[in-house]
Amino acid sequence: MKTQSAKAKGRRLQQWVRDILTQIFYLEEGDLESRSMGAGGEDVMMSPLARRKFPYSIECKNTEKINVWKAYDQAKANCKQYEPLLVIKKNNTKPLVLVDAEHFFKLKSQALSILTKPLK
Repeated sequence: MKTQSAKAKGRRLQQWVRDILTQIFYLEEGDLESRSMGAGGEDVMMSPLARRKFPYSIECKNTEKINVWKAYDQAKANCKQYEPLLVIKKNNTKPLVLVDAEHFFKLKSQALSILTKPLK
C-alpha cells in the first residue's frame, strides 16, 4: 500500500472515532479534532469539555498487521495523565478498543453498582 493510501486509511479511523464520540457525548463539532497524520501525540485532540466527558488518550491504528503491544505502548507514551485507549481496525472488520484490563473491570464494576443501587 502506498504511504498516501495508508495515511488516508488511518485518517478515516480517526475521523470515525471523532464522529462517534461527538454523537454519543453530544459534543460540538470543534470539541474533537482528528490530528494530522504523522503528527506526534494523541490521534484525537479534545477540548476541555470533551476531556471531562471522555477522559482517555486515543491512539488509532488502521492496518492489516498490528503489534498490539507496541501500539498500546505508543498510546501509553502519549497519554499524560489520561487513560490510554487504543482503537484498532483492519479491512472488513469492526473497530476494536483496547484498554488496560484492570481499568475495564473497574468501569464495569462502577456501571454495575450504579445500576444495582436500591432506590430510596
